[in-house]
Parts: sequence; structure tokens; C-alpha cells
Amino acid sequence: MARKSEEVRNREQRERQQKLRDADRKAKRPDRDDVARTALFMTISSMAARDAKEVLEDFQDRVVRMLVEQGFDERESDIVFEELVAKYRTGGWPFRRKLHLLHPEDPGRDA
Repeated sequence: MARKSEEVRNREQRERQQKLRDADRKAKRPDRDDVARTALFMTISSMAARDAKEVLEDFQDRVVRMLVEQGFDERESDIVFEELVAKYRTGGWPFRRKLHLLHPEDPGRDA
């Protein structure tokens, strides 16, 4: 049996991934990034609300250190983290609503 060409394997992989994404959307299943964004928001906003500056700074240091270990620039990582803290400090919900989850029967609906 001949091996599939790279083009065919890539197309089939794209199709499998799209089916998984469609099934997750239909099941309203959050992905890893949705959970991570929400957890980070909860962590930072909770620390800010309690005015736990030292704890938040320690958390930032650990996160930035891990990003640097992955190859990211330390200064840029600190800047991005500090921007998130400033955004999350307000306590308001910083995420866009997922309208396709709220109104699955009408994915183009705006409200």
C-alpha cells in the first residue's frame, strides 16, 4: 500500500481538526486557552482586589521566568504581564462574549 502524500495527510489532518473544533463548539466546550485566560483573570484580579502586591509580584516573576525559559524576551514579558494586571485590576470582565455560544441557532447575531 502506497503512503499518502504529504498534501493528502495535511488535508485530512485539517479536516479532522475542523471536525473536532466544530464538535467542541456545538458542545460549548471551552478550549485550553479559554480556561487559561479565565484562570489568569481570576488570579490577577483576586490578588489586585486584596492589594496583595508582594504575592502578585512573586507570581509575575515566576510567570516571566517561565516565559523566558521558553525563549521570550524578559522585558517584553514583564510589559505584557503588567498590561494584563492594569487591565484586570478594574475587576470588570475583560473578555468578549462568545455570541456563537449564547445564540447557537443564530451565529451571526450581534446581541
